[in-house]
Amino acid sequence: MLRVLTLSTLYPDATRSNFGVFVERQTLGLAALPDTLVTVVAPIGLPPRALRRASHRALARLPQEETWRGLNVHRPRFLSLPAANGRFAPALLARAVRPILDRMAGRFDVIDASFFFPDGPAAVALGRRYGVPVSIKARGADIHHWGVVRRAQVVAAGQGADGLLAVSAALKADMVALGLAGDKVGVHFTGVDREQFHPADRAAAKAALGLTGPVVLSLGALIGRKGHGIVLDAVATLPDVTLLIAGDGPDRAALAAQATARGVAARVHLLGSVPHAELPRLLQAADVMALASSSEGLANAWVEALACGTPIVIPDAGGAREVVTIPAAGRIVARDPQAFAAAIAGLLAAPPAQDETAKAAASFSWARNARALREHLVRLVLGATDPASPRGVTAVR
Repeated sequence: MLRVLTLSTLYPDATRSNFGVFVERQTLGLAALPDTLVTVVAPIGLPPRALRRASHRALARLPQEETWRGLNVHRPRFLSLPAANGRFAPALLARAVRPILDRMAGRFDVIDASFFFPDGPAAVALGRRYGVPVSIKARGADIHHWGVVRRAQVVAAGQGADGLLAVSAALKADMVALGLAGDKVGVHFTGVDREQFHPADRAAAKAALGLTGPVVLSLGALIGRKGHGIVLDAVATLPDVTLLIAGDGPDRAALAAQATARGVAARVHLLGSVPHAELPRLLQAADVMALASSSEGLANAWVEALACGTPIVIPDAGGAREVVTIPAAGRIVARDPQAFAAAIAGLLAAPPAQDETAKAAASFSWARNARALREHLVRLVLGATDPASPRGVTAVR
């Protein structure tokens, strides 16, 4: 029996159904494997009471422990200090988790941290306290942002962990450039649920949403890094094209103002946060999924779009070249409106067959993801008990 403690500050709850849904899906897949017991610790960072907004108050009311999607999930609170820019977050997180792990001492074999910061440094400290190996997975922003802002802490965690994972080979290269050992980092691709994400009749999918004509979907949090404004400017130059933007965040008002200023407010629809289960109907209706991210690890949205037979237009960011591997998958272009407009127009003029596009996602599977993760964690546990057993892994696909 492999007993895994999954530690993740990215995990869904009753107030945030889409928050870290990919971590949840990976964890559920791991827990479903034979001889595997998973306990989840999903710490919640809260600012001091004087700074709490309504969303923080809702988080504070969540249960400290619950059964969530069939798994035992602990949700300890730790103090988040915005002005400190993450400096104290790992120590505060670890302190909040220790009482739970003290009660579990001897009942977990490995700590699987599913985000690099602050989870990774906290996991390494906890692994030392309880004498178990630690794995840390990098997903993108945790390296591209925190690897700059809190570089020393990120590098120390990477050096102290027994094994590391990255969602793409490109992200692994970024980790090596940061100063982490390449032979310690495995590439661990995401998965996709093909029962939900699959090609469907595009005209019927549009009709179900009350849409006609060409449709472009931009999918992700409404923050500058995701580049929704670039896609909006591109679509503004393409007559009769409707743009759907699915996601929420601080840039919502600015995007609405931008659509008005470009004279395209009538054909730009800000959908807000869309439950993950409802994304397939949007992706099946879209002719193109365009996302102008400045940085990514390997976006789940890319893979989910392809699985629906919808080609993507993206910049050369993160694992883009590990996803756009055939012409039917879409285009990798410069991160500017002109390049996006040209690529979108080209795909609308000569759309690839949906089944050909879907082939680009054929290698992404949650079952494969779960098996590879278990094999990786088993190697770490064996390495902790047998010094001759290698702990690092160069590829887990």
